[in-house]
Amino acid sequence: MPKADTIISFSIAMPTTTTTLCPKTAKVAIVTASDSICPIVSAMATCCVAVELGASRLLAPYFSSSQIVWTIIIGTIMIAMALGNIYGGRSADKNPNPDKLYGRIIIAAIWIAAIPVLGKYIIIGISALLIFTVNSNFLIIAAFAACMVIFVFPLFLLGTVTPSLVKYTVDSLDDSGKVVGSLNASNTIGSIIGTFVPTFISIPAVGTSVTFLIFAGILLLLAIMYFVSSKVFVKKLPIGIAAFILCCVFGHGTSFAFWQKDLTYEGESVYNYLQVYEDDESVVLSTNVLFGVQSVYQKEKELTGMYYDYAMAAPYMAGINEDRELDVLILGMGTGTYATQCNRYFDGMNIEGVEIDEKITDLSREYFELPEDIKVTTYDGRAFLNAVDDRYDIIMVDAYQDITIPFQMSSREFFILVKEHLKDNGVMVVNMNMRGTKEGNINQYLSDTISSVFSEVYTVDVAHSTNRELFASDNPDMIKRFEYNLAREEDISLINLMGDVSDSLVRYDAGNYIMTDDKAPVELLGMQVIDELIKDEVDYYRDIYEKEGLEGLINSL
Repeated sequence: MPKADTIISFSIAMPTTTTTLCPKTAKVAIVTASDSICPIVSAMATCCVAVELGASRLLAPYFSSSQIVWTIIIGTIMIAMALGNIYGGRSADKNPNPDKLYGRIIIAAIWIAAIPVLGKYIIIGISALLIFTVNSNFLIIAAFAACMVIFVFPLFLLGTVTPSLVKYTVDSLDDSGKVVGSLNASNTIGSIIGTFVPTFISIPAVGTSVTFLIFAGILLLLAIMYFVSSKVFVKKLPIGIAAFILCCVFGHGTSFAFWQKDLTYEGESVYNYLQVYEDDESVVLSTNVLFGVQSVYQKEKELTGMYYDYAMAAPYMAGINEDRELDVLILGMGTGTYATQCNRYFDGMNIEGVEIDEKITDLSREYFELPEDIKVTTYDGRAFLNAVDDRYDIIMVDAYQDITIPFQMSSREFFILVKEHLKDNGVMVVNMNMRGTKEGNINQYLSDTISSVFSEVYTVDVAHSTNRELFASDNPDMIKRFEYNLAREEDISLINLMGDVSDSLVRYDAGNYIMTDDKAPVELLGMQVIDELIKDEVDYYRDIYEKEGLEGLINSL
């Protein structure tokens, strides 16, 4: 034990630290240079924001990437960071020893590294526990519970870093403002880096799982540098390194859809988690593991039996068999199923599409045989309309994202913009993929909003699905034109299909549920319909369980 007046100094690869031991208090006073500690603060902030963005990608395949899910992620992480700030400040005052701080960083790093290995199983487990007990707002509650279990603890630990480093850095009130300002600036710079790097570099390049591992590795490296430089041995360090290596082995390149085998393609873009799978009959794109199909390609080049076929009523309404070419614009091109179907069954159509995710367009050429002569612009649908002056005979709006629709493509202002880009007697067709039953559901909002812009609005429900197709125009003879052009059709499969559409077409009786740019609660409306669908499914399996017990339930699955 050194004497009271002995000063022990050691140089660290990060902060320059002087430690004075006082036998009277038996506590350690730390004095750290702020210019050396700033890079550490930046690195911590970078990792925190990167984990937040990774959280959105981890949850999106199961709960969507809607504003509601983002709110849950941001809210829970802010709670964790706030609690960490409180604990970190009190802990630093009580025992100002950086060994404990870097020990917490090791634990946080290993927890984050384990997320790619265990996160998806935790999400499924929580969902399975809640689905039979929660009657409403299932996705909100399940997403919140998953966030709390997976992300709160490691970010609570990382939240202790900044107040602890402030304690170690500020040794005089004379320069406390300068030091705290420098640390806050470093924290902000790190947050900026953590915002851009995962979104534009790591997630598109190597995926969400490896992104978690990269930033967990950065945290672990900071701890290693500290303990090696200070020549302090802690058992946590070799255990942490071994655990990190195991997480890299088992968490690298794992599939979100771990229950689904033989995927043709699985990857991520700036906007979406993407998977392509195929069988003997079709190739399918899904941008969300649990909720539906975004695009289908029929290998036998037949009708899909899905909403794309029903939407082909629009060319008849716009005059496909009247010896003239039709100009068609598809907002939300996806892999081009609608474009491919129209191109396959109709002559004289000039088709172009708008798709915000360039990676999906690449997949459409590679796996879905989208013709090369069909132009696809990588852009937001509404922004595209604002940028061009062209007018079209048909505009197809198919912009659903996950379980909802972008609010900017659901408002009255947007549909006015669509109308301005239609030729005289042109037709807009909108795919609505959630058929709610409650008063004021999302389809009712969309239909009422469209009816406030167009004089003629008709809907048809797609058989054996939750989709509904809406056709809108200012042509009072839209249905007569549909019947006239259908009567000139020679393809028997189209005649039969359009006969079913004609029998089911219903003129829409408009109400007053209008969405505007200022108020378009599409996320909440979408969640409402999903709750209905989940409740119906749960009631079905609950009845099986009550009648046949656990064995019957397992057999039904």
